[in-house]
Amino acid sequence: MHTIYPTDYDPKLSVRQTQEAIRYIRETFQDEFGKQLNLSRVSAPMMVDRATGLNDNLNGTEAPVAFTMSDMPGETMEIVHSLAKWKRAALGRFGFKPGEGLYTNMNAIRKDEDLDNFHSIYVDQWDWEKVITKDQRTMATLQATVQQIFKVIKHMEHEVWYKYPTAVHHLPDELHFVTTQELEDRWPDLDPMTRENKIAQEYGAVFIMQIGGPLKSGERHDGRAPDYDDWSLNGDLVFWYEPLNTKLEISSMGIRVDEAAMARQLKLAHAEDRLRLPFHQQIMNAELPYSIGGGIGQSRLCMLLLGKAHVGEVQASVWPQTMIDDCEAHQIHIL
Repeated sequence: MHTIYPTDYDPKLSVRQTQEAIRYIRETFQDEFGKQLNLSRVSAPMMVDRATGLNDNLNGTEAPVAFTMSDMPGETMEIVHSLAKWKRAALGRFGFKPGEGLYTNMNAIRKDEDLDNFHSIYVDQWDWEKVITKDQRTMATLQATVQQIFKVIKHMEHEVWYKYPTAVHHLPDELHFVTTQELEDRWPDLDPMTRENKIAQEYGAVFIMQIGGPLKSGERHDGRAPDYDDWSLNGDLVFWYEPLNTKLEISSMGIRVDEAAMARQLKLAHAEDRLRLPFHQQIMNAELPYSIGGGIGQSRLCMLLLGKAHVGEVQASVWPQTMIDDCEAHQIHIL
């Protein structure tokens, strides 16, 4: 995706006001989100030992930032891509029970990210995970949880409107659900991302389900790591974003793999060698809780609620100078 520069863009808030709004949204959202989903805030690592298998492999092609330590020779540490696996292990280690969960501020570096209005090499999100029972591994559980998250986002819209009435971006009142196969059946000649754009524009807010496995065409809608989400019980929360006339993904989440889903998906991904890693052994031996979890983009949520044109307006990261200059020429003030 290339960088979009909207015509006659008005940031509404100054840089200093934007910084104040960012703090307000982040602090208010996480408190309400934790309360609604019964999640406790915990501390989480920014790096993990490669040998544990705990890092998120994303689409399987992105290389993590890695380093060695003088006190731990022979071992390689990786900056996390996300905490998808770490969180589930933490649920078991910390003794969380069904209906209870955790969330944390996750900061990551994804150095291979293609930079545009929504993508930065710096990722900041609320990573969360909640214990469920095996019989709660259903589409009904997934959709009910997504509705809870949508409700909190809508609540934040009203809070931001009260505090920053001229700056708030208004969101749809209703959330819709659709599967990736339904999108392929409807628009077989379009690529997956164009399908997402069309359904997001049609509905305003949509949860696109079942991402990772092959569709009837034999193609995948999108890549997804085989060892945390169950591809039949996951999805992305997407809004149609009028300021840029395109879709904006706020959250990726899902019910996590059980033993059967882990074995099936690793085979499909030709990644069965991961079964020897400690985390994967714990899943196959049913030593970790069944869970549902995901990530909610902090900067993207601020961007969505404030109607910003570029994620660099709500987070401090690294950008090409040409992009910074072009943004400034269009009244987009990069932090």
